[in-house]
Amino acid sequence: MSNDAMIGQATPSIAFFPLASRRDLVRRSAVELDNCHGPAAVDFWRTTCRALGAELLALGCPEEEMRAEIMDFQAAVQMELMWLHRGQEARG
Repeated sequence: MSNDAMIGQATPSIAFFPLASRRDLVRRSAVELDNCHGPAAVDFWRTTCRALGAELLALGCPEEEMRAEIMDFQAAVQMELMWLHRGQEARG
């Protein structure tokens, strides 16, 4: 496309694949978090969320959108934890 054709068009933006939809990441994080307790769990969670946030920022994700992605990811991991425990309760 020539420069003349691009005049007046919006700058292309990057669409980030939602963290909460990355099933393997959500499942792995939930299982790892479930296996940790106390300070180790807090450290794991902070490290994971900060690393994901830094990854999004490095890819050019705006900070406000990054924060929303992390919050949605946290909610997805909490739901996965509930499903993990619901399955354990059903088995006895």
